[in-house]
Amino acid sequence: MRKADLFASLVVFLVALPLCVGVAIASGVPAELGLVTGIVGGLVAGVMPGSSLQVSGPAAGLTVLVYEAVQSYGVQALGVLVLGAGLVQLGLGVLRLGRWFRAVSVAVVQGMLAGIGLVLIAGQVYAMGDASAPASGLGKIAGLVALVGAADPVALAIGGATVVVLLLWPRWRRGARVVPAPLLAVALASVVTGGFDLSVRRVEVRGLLDAVRPPGLADVGRLTEVGVIGTVLAFALIASAESLFSAAAVDRLHRGPRTDYDRELIAQGAGNAVCGVLGALPMTAVIVRSAANVQAGARTKVSRVLHGVWLLLFTAVVPGVLGVIPVAALAGLLVHAGCKLVPVREVRVLWRGHRGEVVVLSVTAVAIVVGNLFEGVLVGLALAVAKTAWDISHVHVETEDRGASGMVVRVVGNATFLRLPKLLDALEALPHDRDVRLELGGLRHVDHACAAALEGWAAGRDHERVATSRSTT
Repeated sequence: MRKADLFASLVVFLVALPLCVGVAIASGVPAELGLVTGIVGGLVAGVMPGSSLQVSGPAAGLTVLVYEAVQSYGVQALGVLVLGAGLVQLGLGVLRLGRWFRAVSVAVVQGMLAGIGLVLIAGQVYAMGDASAPASGLGKIAGLVALVGAADPVALAIGGATVVVLLLWPRWRRGARVVPAPLLAVALASVVTGGFDLSVRRVEVRGLLDAVRPPGLADVGRLTEVGVIGTVLAFALIASAESLFSAAAVDRLHRGPRTDYDRELIAQGAGNAVCGVLGALPMTAVIVRSAANVQAGARTKVSRVLHGVWLLLFTAVVPGVLGVIPVAALAGLLVHAGCKLVPVREVRVLWRGHRGEVVVLSVTAVAIVVGNLFEGVLVGLALAVAKTAWDISHVHVETEDRGASGMVVRVVGNATFLRLPKLLDALEALPHDRDVRLELGGLRHVDHACAAALEGWAAGRDHERVATSRSTT
């Protein structure tokens, strides 16, 4: 074992510990289930081939979807949902479909992350003030004004101070390399809360074995429900996309072996299947932990496996430590994570040269806030497909006047129904007292609507006794 991998594993453990707990609480499940997912991410996904330095565990990106699923089906159904998602991921990996996730529009992915970030921020601001949050995304945003009077000022101060530490501590690079900002922020909040015996809500500890609940036969039977199937697919597709996009980002951070996307998808599926059997949260590859792993000097997958070992030892030996952590501090941690999910810099870059992509991103984010994560992603994908169809559907009408022999009209490009009005306007504007030769050899694609329209236009010209000939490819 290399010393670099050992040191990196400790750094990742310290980063992962508060995040595992915070994601679990934000998802509406016991804190221990987040730790279980982190352990599985290290001990199961960590030993499998795919991406050597990427670290898996519960992610803020799935918090909104998990919370909605728990509210709809109950925490007892979480295991079967995650198990089903893991099996879907395994199937996608075996069929070698992992690389196709890279074909998903970047604008849709960024819009998904932005929508998740906005809902996460809106929800966790309430938790920072030890207040209950409305159920809907719009309700959370609308209720922020009233939160000022309802929030516990002490809890709100703890949460706000946590965010300040997360923003300022990384500026001291030497200190941040030794003590990760998430650990320092949560530790300081816990010390202050315990030292002054502040009456704020703290993490409830049940014990690892008490929190784990494998799905029963009745739970498995719910996989026949349409809503459950939709949630399983949402878990699988969103977790897969987030993991594989994270892998692409991690590959840019180091010079080691590149990610095998299909194997990584199989590793994620195996990990989620185990998480499902244990009734834990779904896992994805997490860019925060993965970046910390690379920056700490990790060289092999040993570091991510050991981080799972440290999580297991901590949960088994000193679980009571979780009980001193104020919920407001974890909420501040997730508010900070939610802000980082909103791609402000990327939007600025896209706006300069690809404003259509900004529209896709914005609509996706708004649809997630107004509706839910699954519907928002579907809306974004549909809009991205429509935008692509519009972008590639360029058709031009070129005319050449040959004097007494008439006119030659060439139609060039891709003739689809999206550009049909433009095409017909150009053809109908041609003089009616001239012979016209229509050439279609420059068309790379003609859909049925345009073909029928062109035939109808030619028939109309014939009826006006205009000679029309057609050349096709």
